[in-house]
Amino acid sequence: MQTVSAAVEELLVAAQRQDRLTVGVYESAKLMNVDPDSVVLCLLAIDEEEEDDIALQIHFTLIQSFCCDNDINIVRVSGMQRLAQLLGEPAETQGTTEARDLHCLLVTNPHTDAWKSHGLVEVASYCEESRGNNQWVPYISLQER
Repeated sequence: MQTVSAAVEELLVAAQRQDRLTVGVYESAKLMNVDPDSVVLCLLAIDEEEEDDIALQIHFTLIQSFCCDNDINIVRVSGMQRLAQLLGEPAETQGTTEARDLHCLLVTNPHTDAWKSHGLVEVASYCEESRGNNQWVPYISLQER
């Protein structure tokens, strides 16, 4: 599990650096509607205190369904603070800027490009292995550092 968490972290940093990361539930839904074939991984991020957010759970259910219909790997992730750190989010917004919605992240791989990252290969392998064990949406916990 530790190596998969590290692979997710590596993948997110690389994807953001190469402009292959879509952040936010709304932005992700728009992209999947326009070009679902470019999406190679969907991360649904939530912490325990947000598990009771019905609206967010409905969004997740719809996104998961769409991903399953389009053969997109899905991973549930906890550790929103670590996620914000990885993506360079400010620690405190102090009312000046609204924090980005990090609940849904899409990693894309445009058709014109055959981008392969070690992290992507490892996470895809983990997803496939999990499906083989009837765990359709595997769970990963990102640890604070």
